[in-house]
Amino acid sequence: MLLHATDTGTGPSTVLLLHGMMGSSESWWRLIPSLTANGHRVIALDLPGHGRSERDPQLTIERAAASVVETVRDLGPGRPFAAIGHSYGATVLAAAAEMLQPDLCVYVDAALSLTGGRDRAGLIAQYARDRRARLTPKHLLASRPFYSLQDAEVEARAAALFDPATTASISCDTDHSWLPAAGSIIVRAEPSAWVSDEDARRFAANGADVRSIPGAAHTIWYSHFDEFAAALPELFDQAGPHALS
Repeated sequence: MLLHATDTGTGPSTVLLLHGMMGSSESWWRLIPSLTANGHRVIALDLPGHGRSERDPQLTIERAAASVVETVRDLGPGRPFAAIGHSYGATVLAAAAEMLQPDLCVYVDAALSLTGGRDRAGLIAQYARDRRARLTPKHLLASRPFYSLQDAEVEARAAALFDPATTASISCDTDHSWLPAAGSIIVRAEPSAWVSDEDARRFAANGADVRSIPGAAHTIWYSHFDEFAAALPELFDQAGPHALS
């Protein structure tokens, strides 16, 4: 399927953004202006079952990745471009990376593994409960004090559009795991509930650059925006030695 996309900026390099579970393309609202100001075209996608993209109750990680690839090719961003995936979106990016072949992959607080064999009905019910808990900005602000009001409103809108059956489906398939390619960047919270020290060592041993942000929340750019941008001078500082051009 072709996914709903927010396409912003006209720079010579393109940055693809893939949000986390129960998020949407709007989850990147803080990052997009900074990326476009640094000369990038930014394409933020709604993953299947999220935002304004189609639902697919038989979704697999391979189908999600193929939808990302098809959408990017349809939009024709050209090269070079970078791709940033957060959590679930990082997992989709890992599955799509070989087909996308971006110049730079950035995986944000994700272990890059997917446990399969889950009970479909039980997982749908769990995601439905999680969704209900995120539907009001007031509740999100109470549970995530680092959110601004706009953060909470954005994530409440994303929760309202989230389809539990689509996302649950990918965990009813087989187990998957990926190693980020050499040259990839891992940005993780420290400590992280998602990327263990062992994961970080394993990724680094395969040639990935692991960058940690102490005290950050799982959605790092919401709690530590300046630190997140500083951790990625390749994208947020064109004057940097490794800036894309």
